[in-house]
Amino acid sequence: MEINFTHHQTAHCENGVVSNLMKYNGFNVSEPMVFGIGSGLMFCYIPFLKVNHAPAISYRTMPGQIFKRFAKRVGIKIKKEKFKNPKEAEAVLDKNLKKNNPVGLQVGVYNLVYFPDEYRFHFNAHNLIVYGKQDENYLISDPVMETVTTLTSKELEKVRFAKGAFAPNGHMYYPVNFPKELKIKEAIIKGIKNTCKDMLAPMPIIGVKGIRYTAKLIRKWPKKKGIKVANHYLGQIVRMQEEIGTGGGGFRYIYAAFLQESSKILNNNKLAELSKEMTIIGDLWRDFALDASRIYKSRSAKDDAYNHVASQLETIADKEETFFKELRKAI
Repeated sequence: MEINFTHHQTAHCENGVVSNLMKYNGFNVSEPMVFGIGSGLMFCYIPFLKVNHAPAISYRTMPGQIFKRFAKRVGIKIKKEKFKNPKEAEAVLDKNLKKNNPVGLQVGVYNLVYFPDEYRFHFNAHNLIVYGKQDENYLISDPVMETVTTLTSKELEKVRFAKGAFAPNGHMYYPVNFPKELKIKEAIIKGIKNTCKDMLAPMPIIGVKGIRYTAKLIRKWPKKKGIKVANHYLGQIVRMQEEIGTGGGGFRYIYAAFLQESSKILNNNKLAELSKEMTIIGDLWRDFALDASRIYKSRSAKDDAYNHVASQLETIADKEETFFKELRKAI
């Protein structure tokens, strides 16, 4: 059984899954629009959650929140299911495929055999679409990959029931009901307001304050943790930014595209101006990542290198604070 499904490559997995499922169901919604309406942009330093033996850094909302918020705001209904029994999870998946219903899955990437080795580590918040089954092979549309691929039943079960932080527990989701017309304009405004609220939150580890807090920690790590641990922690920030789910710089570019598209829909030129500013901020994140990577790879030519990259983060925080205050006024 194979559903007549068209694969579209995207920059980020959850956005891509939602956009592709919407397109399959007749609604041409772009990846940036999904991300913006779903208030996907975020920053959070999570000291109590360890990923690869270092504190987690999140540049996006919690897994599943983008689709949940997007669906609620545009007026569609979704169904989400988790399972304790892998055989039950497989049976429900097969049942949906027989009904010509492609579904989104949350999986772990460590055992995704079609991923390059350097991208396979313990991270359980990746998303993909299953759109068919041929014998014991499931047909996979992974939005971050250029083409479709396959996983055997055993391979798919292994990634659906990966262990550790954000364990997916067979998590499966898909839209079940659509309005005649999506409430895009209202959804855009709600999405922007939510993102501004998150990024300007008063909590010390979230949003702009979280970026500043991380910069302070970077200054302390070499003496407090030692160079080896400090380098590992710094590498974690860059890896979460550049390799896991598009991350900091990439998400800023997607958000800039969202604002550009929204400016036309809402007839709001200020959003187009702010789109350009967010692109510049995305470039600053990329510069930070490049300089930080030189440190932990022992190729930095700068004196006092940790303080330098910490200052880069503080500059980013200042610019994002100004940006989100202006964005809040613009709508």
